[in-house]
Amino acid sequence: MKIVKIVALSLLLSFSTLAHTDDRQPAAATTKLILRAGHKIAFHIWQGSLPVIVLDAGGGLDSSYWNTLVPELAKRTGCKIITYDRAGFGGSDEVPGPWNVQSATDDLANGLEELGATHDVILVSHSLAGEIATYLARQHPQWISGVVLVDANVPQLFTDKFIDRSMVIYAPIIAATKAAPPSQAGRQLLALSQSFRETSQAFHRVTWPTEIPVIVVVSEQTPLKDAADAQWWRDAHQQFVNGAKNRKLVVADHSSHDVAHDRPDAIIQAIAEMVASSKSPQPVPKH
Repeated sequence: MKIVKIVALSLLLSFSTLAHTDDRQPAAATTKLILRAGHKIAFHIWQGSLPVIVLDAGGGLDSSYWNTLVPELAKRTGCKIITYDRAGFGGSDEVPGPWNVQSATDDLANGLEELGATHDVILVSHSLAGEIATYLARQHPQWISGVVLVDANVPQLFTDKFIDRSMVIYAPIIAATKAAPPSQAGRQLLALSQSFRETSQAFHRVTWPTEIPVIVVVSEQTPLKDAADAQWWRDAHQQFVNGAKNRKLVVADHSSHDVAHDRPDAIIQAIAEMVASSKSPQPVPKH
């Protein structure tokens, strides 16, 4: 396993995220390149039964982030599993210009349509992918049986105060990235930074469809080092959970922001609960 330290503006800043690129490939995956708006997005499919589990990795990460989790998830649920590489990562084409969350959402939606995965979907979204999950859930609520947010961006986080603080803290990192040799992670960081304020302010105004059940898995450490910032991360997620009766908060003890590798069991358990609920619809238990 290659472990590369990156700092990406992907909470939109994915504050000091550990980006895992796992060379081990789970068996029996089929890869399909799906064209949208002139670029191809790579989707990886493991066959199984409904519901369909869609795994979306955080900023600076490709689909290999989930490689160690997929075999156990498949064994536990028997479900069809889909992962994919966002534009510019893994097997997907790069898209120039500032990062556009709507374009990223459309890439995922188009791929799911092409794959026939528009019914009984359980969406599992880490970090930055929480923003894509939010817009996809608003555009296609009828597709989605449930969502598991893994230490993910939620609208409540991005107050103007938080946005301003983020931009000040990460200005030196952006400057250093511009001066460094080009890299995939560096290009995404710069693309994110170009649209960060506008994207974050718009995201803060967005609301989730209350009919979609959500389990929110929050890391014990959070991705934020400052104690006050870390508490705001926890508070924002609690505010999100308080927004509907069908939302549940789970704290992944002994975990960093890299929950999939520190506490994969917490993610798998949350997904298993969603699978069971989709097969026999019941309210998501709060405890």
